Amino acid sequence: MRGRSEANSQPLQRELNMEVTRFLPLLGRLLIGLPLLMSGLGKLTTYAVTTAYISSVGLPLAPLGWAIAVAFEIGGGLLLLLGFRARKVAFGLAVFVLATAVFFHRNFADQNQMIHFLKNIMIIGGLLQIAHFGAGRFSLDARDPKNVAGATT
Repeated sequence: MRGRSEANSQPLQRELNMEVTRFLPLLGRLLIGLPLLMSGLGKLTTYAVTTAYISSVGLPLAPLGWAIAVAFEIGGGLLLLLGFRARKVAFGLAVFVLATAVFFHRNFADQNQMIHFLKNIMIIGGLLQIAHFGAGRFSLDARDPKNVAGATT
């Protein structure tokens, strides 16, 4: 049996743990959103190189692919950073990143491509966490009480 003081300290410990970790959802969004934003901004200045690369993997309509990538990376990155509609944005970005992995990093004989493929899979894991748990308290989504951690709508 636990002593009375030990039982009383558990809620306090839980509260302290929550206080210490309250910034982790924001940090997670920053660590995923900033590289996406930077990648999208980089594509704005490398249109010819990016469309040539899209064509080189056999995808049609490279200019459309470039526009889609820029929209997802800049738009999705910014929305993720702000925590606005983070669940839907994160899910959409997860699908986009999966498509990127499958179409651009599928040559597993090339170790660099394998590393990029696995990196994308790890990013998808983080995005799916955001899609399920939401953006956290430091976000625009936190204005709506149904966007608290663990909510599924």
